[in-house]
Amino acid sequence: MSAQSANALQGAIHKLAYHEPLTAEDAEAAFTVVMKGEATAVQVAALLSALRATGETPDVVAGVVRALRSTMVSLSAEDPDGLVDTCGTGGGAVSTFNISTAAAIVAAGAGVRIAKHGNRSFTSRCGSADVLEALGVPIEVGVPVMEAALRDAGIVFMFAPLMHPA
Repeated sequence: MSAQSANALQGAIHKLAYHEPLTAEDAEAAFTVVMKGEATAVQVAALLSALRATGETPDVVAGVVRALRSTMVSLSAEDPDGLVDTCGTGGGAVSTFNISTAAAIVAAGAGVRIAKHGNRSFTSRCGSADVLEALGVPIEVGVPVMEAALRDAGIVFMFAPLMHPA
């Protein structure tokens, strides 16, 4: 990790530990280090724990979003503004079936172009990746395959660990 990256991450953790607010720029710099895979598990735990203790502000959320966007794997698509993502909320304690995946399939069948982002289950019985795998859909595919699926079928599943590899 570069000295600049280390300073960004350590500075954010220090500010949070002393209940000082993070700016959007602080959050973006710290989470860019995390999303590039340059932070240790202990550093990530410290950052997330300190953030949980102090609370997420709109500035922090904006900075984290910028970090995620700058480090994500992206797809090329015609008319990206016309795409819909039926990503579920995840983390729910209520035992329900995976409605976001069913909604994606129904909407695509009705002609809506779907770019569904999702993952395996962490707290529920099944996440989108689990449902699609059970249906025989390959989920760990490269960007060219994803782009072809979207172009040819009007629906694509973007497996979160592939889109955010760190």
